[in-house]
Amino acid sequence: MAVDPERTVLIAGASRGLGHAMAEEFAARAWSVIGTVRGSGRTPLHELAERHPGKVRVETLDITDAGQIAALRERLSDERLDVLFVNAGTTTHDPLAQVSAVSAEEFTQVMLTNALSPLRVIEALHDRVPANGLIGAMSSGQGSIADNEKGSREVYRASKAALNMLMKSFAAREAESPRAMALLAPGWIRTDLGGSDAPFTMEEAVPKLVDVLIAKRTRPGLEYLDRFGRTVPW
Repeated sequence: MAVDPERTVLIAGASRGLGHAMAEEFAARAWSVIGTVRGSGRTPLHELAERHPGKVRVETLDITDAGQIAALRERLSDERLDVLFVNAGTTTHDPLAQVSAVSAEEFTQVMLTNALSPLRVIEALHDRVPANGLIGAMSSGQGSIADNEKGSREVYRASKAALNMLMKSFAAREAESPRAMALLAPGWIRTDLGGSDAPFTMEEAVPKLVDVLIAKRTRPGLEYLDRFGRTVPW
C-alpha cells in the first residue's frame, strides 16, 4: 500500500458510506484527513478521528447551506488541501420514479445536493489546493449521457449529468491551472444509496477509488474516471 506522508485530504461528506470509507483509506495511507459531517450527532467519522488522533479531524458542514460553506472556508483559511473531494449523493424517495411523477420540491433538493452544492464547496475552497493538488467530486456512471441506453433513475441521472457539466465549466475557467481535477464513477456499491443488491462492497471498491485519485494528481485537467482509472464517456 502506497504511503504519501504529509499530505492533507478534505472529504466533504464523510460521516458514512463511501465518503467515510475513503477517509478511512486515506488515513490508513498516512494522509491527514479533514472530513465533514452534516449534523452534531456522533458518526463513524468521529470514531475514526479517535483512532487517529491528530491525523483525522471532523468539521461540520451541510453542503446545501451557503453560510456553512463560508464558515468552513474561514476555518480553513490557513490550510493546504492536497486533495479536495466532494462526496455528495441523494436521490428521490422512489429512485425509479419517472421525472413526471417527482414533485418540484424533491427534484430541486436532489439537484441542490448533487449538482449545485458540490460546486459551491469547490468554488469556496479551490484556492486552498496547490498547483500539484487535486479537486474532485463523486459523480456516477449514471451521469453519462452517452451510456444512458436503459433509462431509469431519471432524476438521479440528471443530477449527476448536471454535476459533470458544472465541473466541465469550472475546468474550462481554470484551463491555465496545472491542477488535476476528477469526477469519479465508483460503480454500483453496497451503500445506503446503492442498496444491498449492489454487486461490490466498499472494501472492494474504495482502495481502487483512492488509487485513482492519487494517480490522477500527476495529470492536469479534468477527467471522468471509473474506479479502475478508465475514462467514462460524457
